[in-house]
Amino acid sequence: MPGRRRPRTGAGGKDDPLAAETRVTFFRSGGPGGQHRNKTETAVRLRHLPTGLTVVAAEERSQRRNRAIAFERLRQKLRALRTPRAARIPTAAPAAFTETRLRVKRLHAAKKAERRRVEED
Repeated sequence: MPGRRRPRTGAGGKDDPLAAETRVTFFRSGGPGGQHRNKTETAVRLRHLPTGLTVVAAEERSQRRNRAIAFERLRQKLRALRTPRAARIPTAAPAAFTETRLRVKRLHAAKKAERRRVEED
């Protein structure tokens, strides 16, 4: 049947729980694409309300495709937020570096000592 629509699930459709907690806005994207792109609001901005993350998709001339791209970007950002950062392993400075640093400090101190005023008796 030509008039029937498929249910949208992956790209922020009614059944998508991510769409329920996301504010979707459309705006004019501009740029190359001619009159169709410049006169219609095809760019999509998604704002995830619980986290405050914002993503924008304006690559395509189709609002539906931009919406799907934006939801995929939002999912990627949310995945990145959920993954824990690896703990930093503190490392000690190498012995050669420590020796060089101390040698430079001694040279600097000697140079400053030579600049001091000489006390006369």
